[in-house]
Amino acid sequence: MISSVTSSTAPGTAASSKTESATDPAAAQDRFLKLLVAQLNNQDPMNPLDNAQMTSQIAQINTVTGIQQLNDTVKGLVSQFAAQQLMQGSAMVGRQVLVEGNSLALDSETSKATGAFDLAGSAASVKVQVLDATGKELGTVDMGALPAGRYNFAWDAAGYEGDSAGLRFKVLAANGEVPVASSALTIDTVSAISMDNGTLQMQLARGGMTTQSGIKAIL
Repeated sequence: MISSVTSSTAPGTAASSKTESATDPAAAQDRFLKLLVAQLNNQDPMNPLDNAQMTSQIAQINTVTGIQQLNDTVKGLVSQFAAQQLMQGSAMVGRQVLVEGNSLALDSETSKATGAFDLAGSAASVKVQVLDATGKELGTVDMGALPAGRYNFAWDAAGYEGDSAGLRFKVLAANGEVPVASSALTIDTVSAISMDNGTLQMQLARGGMTTQSGIKAIL
């Protein structure tokens, strides 16, 4: 019994030792020096090892060792940066932000449904359609003529009795018959943060995730 356990674990232990030895810069340098000493001891006296060749070999092992140490240093810095980024990102929890999306945020105290949009160019007529989850129009907000820029709007939802989570909006901007491009923005709150493959991820209170680059504004 004892013999069988020893024989089954020994190969794994040997393999582990070989792996650690192969990746340990100090062990690699030690092996190189032993090989170099052996080579010097067994060189042909009539054809000794060339100084330039020996210097080249020493430079190569120093380069390999330096690269391995540099890699370890960079990994440590990346880990520290990720931890620092997570700590800094924690200040965003509870903050309202603007992100891409066409859902409306309903304030239960004021009964106002709010949103925002970016207008790509000047428009003679800008209207915001308020829609329910099925796409039915519930009302409009007339913004009039507007130059290019970012705008907030509010819709009076006092008489609305449906599901506030389903409220959506659509921006209709045009110069006569020519439409003007716009980007819908939704107001949400950061509820939690996390790291995913080195990228800071922010959980939004009304659902979904965003990154730092996905935040258009902090309110």
